[in-house]
Amino acid sequence: MPVIDFILHIDRYMQDFINSYGIGVYLILFIVIFGETGFVFLPFLPGDSLVFAAGSFSGMGLMNYFILLILFIIAAVGGNEVNYFIGKKFGDKILDSHKIKFIKQKHLDESRAFVDKYGEKALVLSRFMPIIRTIVPFLLGIGNMNYKKYFVFNSIGGILWVLLFLNLGFFFGNVPVVKDHFSLIIIGIILISLIPIAYSALRPVLKRKN
Repeated sequence: MPVIDFILHIDRYMQDFINSYGIGVYLILFIVIFGETGFVFLPFLPGDSLVFAAGSFSGMGLMNYFILLILFIIAAVGGNEVNYFIGKKFGDKILDSHKIKFIKQKHLDESRAFVDKYGEKALVLSRFMPIIRTIVPFLLGIGNMNYKKYFVFNSIGGILWVLLFLNLGFFFGNVPVVKDHFSLIIIGIILISLIPIAYSALRPVLKRKN
């Protein structure tokens, strides 16, 4: 699948983007991160891996670290803001229409359980969990969470997320062993990000066994 190939070989694609579009690559990265966090039907877009890869290219001097930092924070926080208001204004109608084909019911259920358990903290924690991070702001909008509180936790989560993956890429993305096995590192990042989801799904089963 094109999306999977893009994620696994994101370093090659980014190099092509830089060569082809020059400074325009910043706009492309902004749109992807904004889209992944801003629209509930786009949870399949790369997030962690893209920020990590961009960090590695900034470490090579091919991209500006501070421009990436500012753009990614604006995209991450701003995307979640849009997602919240979409959920608040149209959430119930969207769910009732059953037209969000890219989101499975189990992902909605897992996200609801996550929000019920952690409340506003779910906004920060979910930022590090693929798919769920796209659904949680939407559900909080449907639940009409206090906006001031939402904005604070959304900003904290977005800033921490960008700082973590951008700096990981900047400082470690060009270490020879990482550079030579970039696809494996991306797979590792994805798998580590999925651990909280897997734990949440298995926890009830483990409790019943105990």
